[in-house]
Parts: sequence; C-alpha cells; structure tokens
Amino acid sequence: MIKINNISKSFADKVILSGISSEFDKGKTNLIIGSSGTGKSVLLKCIVGLLQPDTGIVYYDLRNFTQADKEMKSEIRREIGMLFQGGALFDSKNVEENVMFPLNILTTMPAGEKIERVNFCLKRVGLEGVNKKMPSEISGGMKKRVGIARAIVNNPNYLFCDEPNSGLDPQTATVIDELIMEITHEFDITTIVVTHDMNSVMGIGEKIMFLSKGNKLWEGSNQDIMNSGVKELDDFVFTNRIMKNLKR
Repeated sequence: MIKINNISKSFADKVILSGISSEFDKGKTNLIIGSSGTGKSVLLKCIVGLLQPDTGIVYYDLRNFTQADKEMKSEIRREIGMLFQGGALFDSKNVEENVMFPLNILTTMPAGEKIERVNFCLKRVGLEGVNKKMPSEISGGMKKRVGIARAIVNNPNYLFCDEPNSGLDPQTATVIDELIMEITHEFDITTIVVTHDMNSVMGIGEKIMFLSKGNKLWEGSNQDIMNSGVKELDDFVFTNRIMKNLKR
C-alpha cells in the first residue's frame, strides 16, 4: 500500500498539485487519470522521489519516504519497478541485457540466477526466445512487454506505469493493460498507472483518481465513473470518447 498525504507542488508561481491525498491499494490497479497538464506525471514523480513535493508526505507501507534518510530511500527504491512511457529501452543493449539491467545495478545475484530470472520474466510476458534481439528488431507492443519484464525482474512490491499504452493500436493496448492487471494480481503488487486512455480506465481501473488543474476531484472504481456527478470528469470522459471515434 502507498499513501500520500497533502501533496502539493509548484514551479515558480504555477501551482501544479494542490493538497493531494489518497491511498493506493495493494494487489489492485490504481489509476491516476486526467487531461494533459493536470499534474498526473508530476504526482507520479513526487511519489517515486524524482521530485520533492513542496508539502506533504509519501508513505510506502507506513514508511515515510519523503523524510527518509538516504539508506531508507535506497531500500524502498529497490522495491520499485518502473514502466516508462515508450518503453525506454536501451537501444545499444539486446532484450536480455535490457531486462537484466536492474539486477546488475541493484543486486549481487550470480550470473546464472540472473539469466533464469530474465527468462522467467520474458516468458511471463509472452516473449520467450527473443533474448538476443535488439530493440530495433521488435515491434512497439513487444517493446512495452520487454519494459514490463524489466519492471518486474527485481520482484518489486510497487509498480509504476507512465502512459503504458501511448503509441499503441487499441488491440495491442488492451493486451498491455491485461498483462499489467494480471501481474498486479498474481504477484500482489501495489500498481499505479498514469493514463488518459478511457479504454484502460474501463478495462483495468479498479481504483481511479481523477485530477483536474492540480486538484483531486473524484475517486472511485470504473463501475462508478459514469455516475460520478463531477462535471469535469464527465467532460473528460465525453472528450476522450469523441477523440477515440475520430481516430478510427
């Protein structure tokens, strides 16, 4: 479980986040949604420690991450997996080397065990036998799956996914969504997904936070979102659906 309490962040005179509080449940896909520029990615960066919030505290299973010393922060970071927008693979490394990268920098695991773990994770995301392929030799959807394998190779307790479906066709995006949800449930991970994709919201949104202009306006599940009673959320859902239809 991750808990955030009164997180605020400004850049110069511009308020990006204003007093955001919530809990992200273990073993569930927790989504942060909203239009571009609403503070989703900034909030994610505050949670993982890439940005220091101006006010507020982030807790990882009751551990105060915001005010933790260097040793405690390093310990928590070793429990985190990240799936970056676009996959963010190293172009100069093959698939196996990309997936193994967290093990090389975070563990002292013997080489043989690293290979076993890499192969297990690649098999779990449906990519057996692609170890020696370069990122330039695989599709966008496969790159995302390699990114997921890399994110879970270190057996994380917490998984963060930043716009995991960006640049993917709807069918491939659904495969990635379902894979994220399966892994979350299977390994009982606290997963946080930043997205503006309503297909993801309706498909895997077990707990959803809606941000608008740096404020949390609504929280609930995908079963409740159509009856939120929040105008800004209704407008977001409607606009998202219109844009999806125009792209067809």
